[in-house]
Amino acid sequence: MDDAIRAFVTCLEVERGASRETIRAYHSDLRQFVAFAKTIRNTQGEPFIPVMVDSLLIRSYLAFLDRHKEKKSTLARKLATLRSFYRFLLREGRVAANPADDVHTPKLPQHLPRVLTKDEANALMEFPEGHRLADQRDRAILETLYSTGTRVGELVGMNWEDINLSDGLVRVKGKGRKERLVPIGAVALDAIKEYQSALHRSALSIPPDNARGSEPIEAQLSALNETAVFRNARGGRLTARSIERLVATYSSRLPVGRISPHALRHSFATHLLDEGADLRAIQELLGHASLDTTQKYTHLAMDQLLKVYDQSHPRAKGASAKKPPNHGVSST
Repeated sequence: MDDAIRAFVTCLEVERGASRETIRAYHSDLRQFVAFAKTIRNTQGEPFIPVMVDSLLIRSYLAFLDRHKEKKSTLARKLATLRSFYRFLLREGRVAANPADDVHTPKLPQHLPRVLTKDEANALMEFPEGHRLADQRDRAILETLYSTGTRVGELVGMNWEDINLSDGLVRVKGKGRKERLVPIGAVALDAIKEYQSALHRSALSIPPDNARGSEPIEAQLSALNETAVFRNARGGRLTARSIERLVATYSSRLPVGRISPHALRHSFATHLLDEGADLRAIQELLGHASLDTTQKYTHLAMDQLLKVYDQSHPRAKGASAKKPPNHGVSST
C-alpha cells in the first residue's frame, strides 16, 4: 500500500501540479484510512494491498469517523480522497474496480459563504495604519485579497514579476498550475507600490554582514524583484497560515468578528455581482473551472436581497403585517 500511495502522491505533484497543502492532506487521509483498515482486516503479517479494500470497508471507516464526531464535510473529503486514489490505481491497472464509487457521499448542510458588507470591507482595509514595513505589507495583503479575489495559496505564491504595475494586472498561478490574468484596482496598486518602496528602502539599509551585503545595491534591488511579494521579517515567503492569522487579527476589530481570507474572496465576487458584473466574467476572475461553483454567489445575493426585503417592506410578512387604520373610507 505504501508504494501505491507514493505513486499517487507523485502523480499529484508532477501531473496535476497540486499544492503542498493539498498533497499533505491527501497523504494524511490515506495514511489514516490504511491504519484503520489494518485493524479491521487482520492480515496476520501479510502486506496490506489496495485490492483488499472494498466498499464495505470504506463504509465502516466512514461510520467509525462519524461515531467519533467528525464533521460531515470531513467524511466527504476523506471519501473523495479514496475515490481519487482508486481512480488513479484503476488507470494504472493496479486494481480492477474503484470500491469508493459504490459509497454515497454524506449529505452536507448547505452553508452560504460569509460575506462582508462594502462598509465592513472598507473598514478592514483601513486597519493597518502605521508606517512600518510590516504595516505597509499587511495593508497591501488585505487590499490585494479584496481587489483580486485570489485564494490565499495564490497570494503567497505571488512573485514581483507577476505584478504588472503599469497595466494594473496580476498573473495568478491557480490550482493545477493554471495561470490567469486578474485586474487589480488602483487603491490596491498604490498599497503595493508603497510596500515595494518600503522594501527597497529596507534593502538600502542592509548591514554589511548580511548574506547579500557584499553585492552592489543594484543587484540587491534586482533580486527583490525576482522573489516573493509578501514576506516575513526574515525575508522568507509568508505561509498561508500566516496570512490566515493576519486576516483574523485585523478582522477581529470588526463588529462581525474574525473572518478567513476566503471570506474576502467571497466578498470580492458578491460585490462585483451586486454592481452588475456578468457571472461568466466573475468565473474567469476567480479561476473556477465550472460555472456551477460561481453560481453560489447568485444564491447568496438573492438570499441577502430577500432578507433586506423581509426586514424593510411593510407588507413583507403577509397576514401578520400591521393593517392600516380604517377611516371610514370604503374600497371600491
